[in-house]
Amino acid sequence: MKCPFCGDRDLKVTDSREAMDNAIRRRRECGCCGVRFTTFETIDISLQVKKRDGTYQDFCEDKLIRGLDAACRYTRISHDQVRDLAHAIKADLLGRGIREIESQQLGDMVMARLQKTDVVAYIRFACVYKRFQELQELIDAIQSIGEEASAAKNVLGSAVC
Repeated sequence: MKCPFCGDRDLKVTDSREAMDNAIRRRRECGCCGVRFTTFETIDISLQVKKRDGTYQDFCEDKLIRGLDAACRYTRISHDQVRDLAHAIKADLLGRGIREIESQQLGDMVMARLQKTDVVAYIRFACVYKRFQELQELIDAIQSIGEEASAAKNVLGSAVC
């Protein structure tokens, strides 16, 4: 690394600490000109998404956040919660050592987490993700949520008795 001010390579790290988003914040000082500056280091691990048409794209957390923001607009889910959800999905994928995922699997992960968080956001995301063409497809998705809730209620009810 070179000093951004004078270009010299004689740098020393004066302080290191963790920053947001798994980055490392380092304060550096140039041995030549004496200027202090901050750098942020992040781990760059490539995660590829295989699209429906067979092409590949780099995983983009910002794109996921935009999609979640659209689904969660006018719900009780805040933008900070959306960012946390997207970050948790990415961390889960990287933690499992996944370097390539199909868009369908990624969408299923998002839907599973949204269903636990907010049903309206789940349905809004599902409308785009599943590409509903008919009203009946939407009705079926809503009914499946109701059936799962009823099953959970029955299980809880029998556990209490």
